[in-house]
Amino acid sequence: MLQFAQTQYLLLILVIPFLFLFYALSRRGRRKRLEKFGQKEVIESLMPTVSRSRGWIKLSIFSLGLFFFALGLARPQLGAKLKEVETKGVEIMIALDVSNSMLAADYSPNRLERAKLAISRLVDKLNEDRIGLIVFAGQAYVQLPITTDYVSAKIFLNNINSESVPVQGTALAEAINASIKSFSLDSKNSRAVILITDGENHEDDPVSAAKTANDLGVKIFTLGIGSDTGKPIQMPGGELLRDKDGNIVVTKLDQETLAKVAEAGGGVFVRAGNSDFGLDAIVDKIHNMDKQNYKSVVFEDFDEQYMYFFAIALFFFLLEFIILNRKGKIFFK
Repeated sequence: MLQFAQTQYLLLILVIPFLFLFYALSRRGRRKRLEKFGQKEVIESLMPTVSRSRGWIKLSIFSLGLFFFALGLARPQLGAKLKEVETKGVEIMIALDVSNSMLAADYSPNRLERAKLAISRLVDKLNEDRIGLIVFAGQAYVQLPITTDYVSAKIFLNNINSESVPVQGTALAEAINASIKSFSLDSKNSRAVILITDGENHEDDPVSAAKTANDLGVKIFTLGIGSDTGKPIQMPGGELLRDKDGNIVVTKLDQETLAKVAEAGGGVFVRAGNSDFGLDAIVDKIHNMDKQNYKSVVFEDFDEQYMYFFAIALFFFLLEFIILNRKGKIFFK
């Protein structure tokens, strides 16, 4: 199926009718000026080599050249075809905490946005690894299944916010269990989960969940984001979050829990910094794990066709150039 990558250039085709209109008006004006000098038949007899039709022929040929030139500029493409490719890498499931505590501003502009920026930069560096996204607060949801489609990963990542999960809390164990279920069946010892969270207010037993994951060959890495002193939570409306007694809620990093989860999961705990967020250090350790061969179905790049349209346009432009306005031989100016 033919499609165009830059459709705005197709607007050049709209110029063609105006070329014919302008040429018709110019010929009419020229004819009226000649009629002032004498009768039409007499004037035409004085100019026997002038062709009345060849101007229209030249304009038509030029318009055809312009038409195909506009099509070429619009970059016509054929495709795309599905093909199966084989890659070798690891599967990484990133579980991102989107609870209200991630809106604390001890990172710029807040914990959640800083984490999203770090994940986006990580995706840019991936090559053959598979990646997936899970968002969690009081519940966990698969945002993006395991894939090698890094473009889609960044699109889904950009749409994540604190309202992605309606139930508040920090269900670390549920996030781990959801991650385990999201890995492909053909992966073995090449699966890793990265929990990005402040770890506060967990409502389940994440250490047991991490141990179960490790027994299944899934390594659990934790990336703690937050400060020891804590920060208030600024809600989307600009107000600070308060508890039921009207006191401002201050959220801190639960470093101890996250360290225990990483130890039980056979991974490591890294504390996020403002300059070095820590994801690269975790991924470097993940890449030391066994790599698995994967087969994926992807789209091939579109086959560009613009050069054929430019060649046709050039033919018509050259043909228009060599046609005389006067009667006689066609192939010389």
